[in-house]
Amino acid sequence: MPDSPPTPDKRTLRIDPDGIAPPERASFAELGVVSCFSFLRGASDAVDLVMTARSQGYDAIGIADANSFAGVVRVHTEATTLKLRPVIGSRIETVEGLNFLAYPKNRAAYGRLCRLISQGRMQTLSGEWQEKGVCEIDLVMLAEHSEDVQLIVLPPEDLDAEFAIWVKSNVVPFRSEERSGETAMLSTSFADLLPHLTGQLPTLRHIAASHLYRGDDIARIDRLDALASEYDLGLLATNDVHYHAPERRPLQDIMTAIANKTTVAQAGHLLHANAERHLKSPEEMVRLFARWPHAIRAAREVADACDFGLEELAYEYPEDIYPDDMSPQEYLTAETWKGAAERYPEGVPEAVRETLERELALIGKLDLARYFLTIKGIVDFARSVDPPILCQGRGSAANSAVCYCLEITSVDPAKHQLLFDRFISEERKEPPDIDVDFEHERREEVIQYLYRKYGRHRAGLTATVIHYRPRMAIREVGRAMGLSQDVTSALARTVWGGMGREIGEADVEEIGMDLSDPHLKRVLKLTEQMIGMPRHLSQHVGGFILTQGPLIETVPIGNGAMPERSFIEWDKDDIEALGILKVDVLALGMLTCIKKCLDLLEAHHD
Repeated sequence: MPDSPPTPDKRTLRIDPDGIAPPERASFAELGVVSCFSFLRGASDAVDLVMTARSQGYDAIGIADANSFAGVVRVHTEATTLKLRPVIGSRIETVEGLNFLAYPKNRAAYGRLCRLISQGRMQTLSGEWQEKGVCEIDLVMLAEHSEDVQLIVLPPEDLDAEFAIWVKSNVVPFRSEERSGETAMLSTSFADLLPHLTGQLPTLRHIAASHLYRGDDIARIDRLDALASEYDLGLLATNDVHYHAPERRPLQDIMTAIANKTTVAQAGHLLHANAERHLKSPEEMVRLFARWPHAIRAAREVADACDFGLEELAYEYPEDIYPDDMSPQEYLTAETWKGAAERYPEGVPEAVRETLERELALIGKLDLARYFLTIKGIVDFARSVDPPILCQGRGSAANSAVCYCLEITSVDPAKHQLLFDRFISEERKEPPDIDVDFEHERREEVIQYLYRKYGRHRAGLTATVIHYRPRMAIREVGRAMGLSQDVTSALARTVWGGMGREIGEADVEEIGMDLSDPHLKRVLKLTEQMIGMPRHLSQHVGGFILTQGPLIETVPIGNGAMPERSFIEWDKDDIEALGILKVDVLALGMLTCIKKCLDLLEAHHD
């Protein structure tokens, strides 16, 4: 195995970006990278991947997680910090068993891929409600969303393995519900399938090839090169990257075993044959593909043709129609002074008046009026239903006199010293965050109101990334490494709390474990690597994203576990990094208690 560069120190990442010079243009760009957001497959996070790419001389790095854009914001943020160009893509895996790297050329093509993934996550191929976490995409769906999307087919491990698909006129695959007497089942090898794929997918231009030291690499790549030439395709080099450095291969084996509910010892051919699927330098890739230099050029050309970055996702907050054709800022100003007159029936104090004028001026400058009006609309809805839903704004929004006059919060600026800059500051360049609590038993009414008003294509809950915490990591790594349940349970009991990244050796010795046992040492080391890795996406407790245009063209949406719930793939940190506003519709049990108390007082004491 060739020598790999040392893994860079994470502590060197947080450097002033202005002090980092952009790297020189590399001859090769790696496009076959999966991150840890290809859950239980990718064994490295964005920091490790991007720092390694920078240290190896890359100027651009692709990201293509499985049927997902969940990790692109992390890669975008880290790459931008280190002056690399992130190339945004996805690895589309179809129900027919075919895999493609998909890289959009422009913003519109990115939107089509978001729609494709959303469709696969929200409904089955037969049109039924899709269960959470499943994504079903077939070739027809891919063809319908592939305009300006550069597609690269990833060949199967066995080039002679047969695929079974339905075809019509020997060209177009069809879904099961469209099968008729004119269609037939085609069972064919990958080579014979290529003409059907090129006919179905006009933007399919390349076959991927990897040199992974499996013994037959030269013969395999030569065969792929011949197939590409036969069907007017190009050969494209990729290392099918699953981790940033070879030493992460054992962790990737653990993930494979967990995903397949087996142990590493019993996983067999489910595991990769060696540790070669790490990020190799451009020079190393050029050396490996010296026999096929056109494959190196193809990867560079595909990366250069991607004229899209996440900074293009200009956020368009929903627009409403306001009385007398007023602008959002004009209507907010009118509602604020109307509310101030109701809050202060004897006249608005001069200090409060000055505070309101200053806040309204900054809200107008930052174009946040529609956000405030949306929150006011939600609160007004909660108080308009019968019986009313008790609600209350809290957190940093309580520093806003405007929020008080809109009756979102109840902190009187005339009686308290408010720090508006803690809520909104032009210098911090952070979006405001107005947290509103609702009775926990009736919060769902508010959530469904938002879905009704904006539609599921324009409204979605943000995600929460569920990470491996120490106890969960010990249990799953121990099980994958063949430890018995009583041993993993004993190890899990040595961990106090749910945070931290280290397993105390002294605590392990106290329960009678032999730390000189190399297998136990390996388990503890792998557990520490697993702690903090994403396990899956869940829905946020109440953070909503609302858009003017289709949300599914900004970020993929999937179904939640609860009926009538859908959520996006990005969490609150991701949307904050992109400057997207979040509307928090939160639940508080104590508000339910207070409401029931008030109801009892009214019933028994009038």
